[in-house]
Amino acid sequence: MSKIKIAIVGIGNCASSLIQGIHYYKGEVQQEVTGLMHWMIGGYKPEDIEVVAAFDIDKRKVGKDVHQAIFSKPNCTTVFCDDIPQSGVIVRMGKILDGFATHMKDYDEKSTFVSASDPEPTKEEVIKVLKESGAEILVNYLPVGSEEAARFYADCALEAGVAFVNNIPVFIASNPEWARRFEERNIPIVGDDIKSQLGATITHRVLVDLFKRRGVKLMRTYQLNTGGNTDFLNMLSRSRLRSKKISKTEAVQAVMSRRLDDENIHVGPSDYVPWQKDNKVCFIRMEGKLFGDIPFNPELRLSVEDSPNSAGVVIDAIRCVKLALNRGQGGVLHAPSAYFCKHPPRQFTDDEAFHMVEQFIHGNLGEEYEVSHYRSRQGQPVAAKG
Repeated sequence: MSKIKIAIVGIGNCASSLIQGIHYYKGEVQQEVTGLMHWMIGGYKPEDIEVVAAFDIDKRKVGKDVHQAIFSKPNCTTVFCDDIPQSGVIVRMGKILDGFATHMKDYDEKSTFVSASDPEPTKEEVIKVLKESGAEILVNYLPVGSEEAARFYADCALEAGVAFVNNIPVFIASNPEWARRFEERNIPIVGDDIKSQLGATITHRVLVDLFKRRGVKLMRTYQLNTGGNTDFLNMLSRSRLRSKKISKTEAVQAVMSRRLDDENIHVGPSDYVPWQKDNKVCFIRMEGKLFGDIPFNPELRLSVEDSPNSAGVVIDAIRCVKLALNRGQGGVLHAPSAYFCKHPPRQFTDDEAFHMVEQFIHGNLGEEYEVSHYRSRQGQPVAAKG
């Protein structure tokens, strides 16, 4: 198989886990593999993904080989594969815009980024890099709240004819205007806001769906998260959290039998605890009523290494985009977006999305057919929106 050539913007903990994972699974055989939702997608293994361009704004990463930069400060995720050869791909200076929170300048540089002094690239220069590198897919790993920067790189992808995987809660795929632009150019996009493999939001969704299936009336719920990586430090700025809170809240609301009033649901980041580093601790509480209106109030504590928890999902998303490129399919990939992301254009239960993405991978049905007819077969509205 040919390589899947990707460019990455944001060489942080998530990019580190992604690249480590590509090399960690190299040479493995299917029977020995753990930790992946799919070993093979359309004939592509994780090792078939190749980074051909990278952008960042931290001076400790800009100018370095990308395989060296992923281990540079302030990255603090678990190193599970450090035997990675030099890639020959140098991290380039990226466009700053709103790609960092100004309050982070007040923190020790060991735990936050240090702005590079290199001149920022123009849009034309980014497009040129994408084209000359041979990149097929641009993977967006910018920090939460990078609204302008995310749109800048999405626009560059469109102009360069490069597909887009939007891992952050800035609404690109789920914005009708952006979705239309990708469809008109026949360029695939998956988004928005990647789900972890088994993290806080997916666990919360499963529990909510379990309440619904077992006839338990959910009255109120919260999800509180703490962590010590730069993502949580960045999110201390409440002004950067609007899209993140919408994304996480809608992901949970979407699987409820009835929407909760705003005062009865709280889903979102809570605080930055430096010594946690890339470990995220999640607290979920759900208050409901069983048979006879008897109260039922379960609580859960979840502790996960945050960045590796999403890397395998992104590996699958990248390979699904490659399938779309091979098939000449553009626009929003609804089935992969629904299964891999918190805020897709169309919300489905995880069971629905799982079956739809399997159909997508095996190429049994066209995209619109598989989405609409799956719902119609279940006796549900066809055009449910997120």
